Amino acid sequence: MRAVRWLWDGRVPAGALTLIPGREGIGKSQFACWLTAQVTRGMLPGVFNGQSRSVVYAASEDSWAHTVAPRLSASGADLDLVYRADVVTGGMVTGMSLPRDCEELGAEITRLGAGLVVLDPLLSVIASTIDTHRDRELRIALEPLVRMADDTGCAIVGLAHFNKSVSADPLTLITGSRAFSAVARAVLAVARDEDDPDRACVISQAKNNLGSLDVPSLRYRIDAASVSTEDGPAEVGRLVMLGETTRSVADILAETDTDPDARFERDDAATWLRDYLIEHHGTAQAGDVIKAARADGIAEATLKRARKRVGVTSTRRGFGQGAVWSLDPPPGPSGSHPAQPSQDPKP
Repeated sequence: MRAVRWLWDGRVPAGALTLIPGREGIGKSQFACWLTAQVTRGMLPGVFNGQSRSVVYAASEDSWAHTVAPRLSASGADLDLVYRADVVTGGMVTGMSLPRDCEELGAEITRLGAGLVVLDPLLSVIASTIDTHRDRELRIALEPLVRMADDTGCAIVGLAHFNKSVSADPLTLITGSRAFSAVARAVLAVARDEDDPDRACVISQAKNNLGSLDVPSLRYRIDAASVSTEDGPAEVGRLVMLGETTRSVADILAETDTDPDARFERDDAATWLRDYLIEHHGTAQAGDVIKAARADGIAEATLKRARKRVGVTSTRRGFGQGAVWSLDPPPGPSGSHPAQPSQDPKP
């Protein structure tokens, strides 16, 4: 019997496989770079907190020189502790292939004392002879990887894509066989919150076999960053954590507009809420707002989503007094509408 060791307390177990799935273009790779930087600097709350550890990084979709290394640098990673995973076969440099290279990867993890391996994306390191949509075949590649992670105590983090299906369950959206989510001990799903004023992304614990699912979701955005190189500045994205959120990826996926009327309904609720608070000088008891909205045919769940979209803050002013909703910024002296958030802000 052994206690669970965590690379990142409650979120990413050490000695196990963790998946990070999501749609394209929402910063999964930047998140992997952020995680790498935290490990090389010993900044994650977990078993390596205060200890700088090496990271093995296997990236197949992005250029190492033009994209991956500059992103790692912008994230604050100690590049001396980041190792690119290449395979030399017959004098030729190729990418990693599982399960063929699993034993050699484990030997390198042990030699380097690596705390994390990033597979970006995981699908790219599965041998081409394996049908990743067949559970039994996929396990031939994944199960040796999981055993190697357990033997070395290293966390394996694999990035994955969502398919084009519509579902509120992130696990059912992972491209390929269900073996991906079944073999992984933890899944951190990612989605963009289109109702967020900053169009920030949310990362949530969708699976946690070794711990609790009751860990707060986190918000992040991708900022532009410039990294100095010998050829001049390299412009890349850098992930910035924004703190905890009550929104989850499942919430966001459940709001996917399969019906165009759903978006109009939220737009109408946002307009109603903004007008209601302006009429009440920018502040009102939450219970009164919900009651008035219900009388006008607006469901409480729709109203609460509209609150986030409008930028209404919720605070408690004393025991037993309930929450108070306030416009941020408050209306001007003439009762004019506050500036509305852009529908297509810059990232």
